[in-house]
Amino acid sequence: MGVRQHLADLQQKAYVSQTQEERQTRGRPVHLWKLAEKGHQQFPDTHSQVSLELIDVIRSRFGEESLNQLIDHRSARIQDHYQGELDASGDKLEDKITRLCELRSAEGYMAEVRLLPDGWLLIENHCPICAAAESCQQFCRSELAMFQHLLTDLAAVDRVDYLLAGARRCAYKITPEPGPARV
Repeated sequence: MGVRQHLADLQQKAYVSQTQEERQTRGRPVHLWKLAEKGHQQFPDTHSQVSLELIDVIRSRFGEESLNQLIDHRSARIQDHYQGELDASGDKLEDKITRLCELRSAEGYMAEVRLLPDGWLLIENHCPICAAAESCQQFCRSELAMFQHLLTDLAAVDRVDYLLAGARRCAYKITPEPGPARV
């Protein structure tokens, strides 16, 4: 009850908003909360203005294709780093997902993993590059492609929640591929 009072106070001050009530088979309905714009401002992205200016300059000076190539190059560097980390984490898919979550959290995504009956959910509760991603959604496309590449032959990766489409976070469902048990 104390948490609800704090959340109600934060909602009144416009720091958080409540999602629609979700009915469950048992117990009380579920109410989920997310940061509102004012809440996100409490976690400032001090580099967002510079990033937006650079994106605009690259786009206007060199074109959209050049901007996409730069983002792809950045993603390839991150992917190489992640691949080394995931390779060192062992052969089990669950260990690789856990390590990927740790890497994303270290970069400011406030990531977490939830076990599902048919796989896992990798959740990114914060997007440290949200302003850049809003200006250039190639960042988001590259992120999904990177996750899919990192887990090739082990699992299928699908984005099931997308912050820029109005969801409260980005989330990726990871479903093991049929084959030898590496879970």
